[in-house]
Amino acid sequence: MATDSTDTLLDLICRWLEWDEDKETRREIEQLWIAKNTKELEKRLRHRIQFGTAGLRGRMAAGFSCMNSLTVIQTSQGLAKYIKNKHRNLSHLGVVIAYDSRHNSHKFATLAASAFVVMGIKVHWYEKMSPTPLVSFGVERLRAVAGIMITGSHNPAQDNGYKVYFKNGAQINSPMDAEISRSIEENLKPWATAWFDWGVTLSSALINLDPYRMVSLSYIGARSTVSRIGTPSPFIYTPLHGVGATTLAVMLHAMGIGEVMLSVSVQFEPDPDFPTVQFPNPEEAGALDLAIRLADKEKRQIVIANDPDADRFAAAEKVNGSWFFFSGNHIGVLLASHIFDSLQSEKKKYAVVLNSTVSTTMLEKMARSIGIRFRETLTGFKWMGNIAREIENEGHSVIFAFEEAFGYMFPEVCHDKDGLTAAAVFLAAEAKWRKKGLSPYMKLQQLFKEYGHHETMNSYFRSPNPETTVALFNGIRSWSFTKGKPLGSFRISRWRDMTEGYDSETTNNTPLLPVDRGSQMLTIWMDRDIKFTLRGSGTEPKVKLYIESCQPSRQEAVTAVCDTFSVVFKEWILPFAPTMTWHPTIATSSGHIFRVGEV
Repeated sequence: MATDSTDTLLDLICRWLEWDEDKETRREIEQLWIAKNTKELEKRLRHRIQFGTAGLRGRMAAGFSCMNSLTVIQTSQGLAKYIKNKHRNLSHLGVVIAYDSRHNSHKFATLAASAFVVMGIKVHWYEKMSPTPLVSFGVERLRAVAGIMITGSHNPAQDNGYKVYFKNGAQINSPMDAEISRSIEENLKPWATAWFDWGVTLSSALINLDPYRMVSLSYIGARSTVSRIGTPSPFIYTPLHGVGATTLAVMLHAMGIGEVMLSVSVQFEPDPDFPTVQFPNPEEAGALDLAIRLADKEKRQIVIANDPDADRFAAAEKVNGSWFFFSGNHIGVLLASHIFDSLQSEKKKYAVVLNSTVSTTMLEKMARSIGIRFRETLTGFKWMGNIAREIENEGHSVIFAFEEAFGYMFPEVCHDKDGLTAAAVFLAAEAKWRKKGLSPYMKLQQLFKEYGHHETMNSYFRSPNPETTVALFNGIRSWSFTKGKPLGSFRISRWRDMTEGYDSETTNNTPLLPVDRGSQMLTIWMDRDIKFTLRGSGTEPKVKLYIESCQPSRQEAVTAVCDTFSVVFKEWILPFAPTMTWHPTIATSSGHIFRVGEV
């Protein structure tokens, strides 16, 4: 164990200095000890960074609770041992290891590779910085037993992460994450060769040097019929200082449309400091400001973006002189509409689409209207990727999946979210719609007219501690749900508790989705076609709220989601969690500003 309840702080410091051979992080701990900063030392050393279904992600700093060379070595040793012990018959297939442009990503990847070589496991080494989708794709293409991507995705510059895929190309999921975590705990002490020189590792016969070129060319050639493309409108692209630009540029050149892309030059090259954005996340306000400014200057109507590791995709369009920022749900249904239109009729009876329970219900309505099966999943592509594989094993074909947080999966390319393929498909769709006199925004309005205007409002409350979060959800449960019970001006029609394992509408009241008693999640359906979910975040001190209303008009839908927020705030947040804080203004998916202070 890295820590024990009986360990003194001095025990923890000595253990760190015994195990850590990275001069920078050793110096950090030594300087904190000299400064007698016991509070910070306790924070850094008392608890270990948790390995979960997303692997690791956190701040880069010295200490067992942070991302650093030692915790990467420990994680790699545990994962290598797990593969040898639990999947020995597959271990000869090797692991794919890649990294992005963040600080320390290359170093962390080399340390991970060394651990696998020590265990006698082959490493398929990506010599160049890689977008995350190429790891999922590469695991499948190279038929590896696992894949590791060193990336902090869209997190701030001081963060990094360690993302793990299994042989099916999907992110690991339960119970595998818990089994790997136990193996890490059993292999915390660095092996004697854990810190050896990278040059020694490179000389090993177990290193498959740079399959990246072959994998990337195969990935670029793996575009399906849904991304066969005419010439789209000239557009602006930004990778937000990440690693997506080169791959997307080559992809578009191969499609013969590279000349219509103009990039934000100061954001084109990878830069781990993300100097022009406060948060390198296309979801965040202001992230696309430079792209919008360039589009205005060049008189272009479309802006697209990837996050730094290129697994997310965002888009905006200039509409009547103002910029409309598509939500993740908007892009999801637009991509789905294009894919449905491109699907050969004989394939529809085998086709399935997925989205998460906090994403729009519009996808289900669209799919069922043309005879395509729909399946709801829990949040995260660890669920969508693995469920897609299960469905495929049953003889069906998952043609598309998405989550409202700008993540889109195209299983015939890879079984994880893929911002680069999303960009190609979006541009293909835009080119086709334009021939019919439609822009993406106009196509979205056409879909709303057909299926109802779906307005969403996604927000969060900051929770001061886990106890407050639990108190909120227990308080809501004490509210005693019954069908038809009023909640403000609405009436409850269905409720589902994924923590307690209850669904008022299913046989035996058992949810169809997997129950997770370690997390907090409630979903409520109300009259007037309204659904909302309250969910405790697994990675941040937040309770997230997702509201959706489907109404005949935009104004009716906006009013419904705003009224729902007001009711949840008054009836549940203020009584059961008065110490939670919130942002004073929230934008709905169509851009309507809701002021919480007016509630």
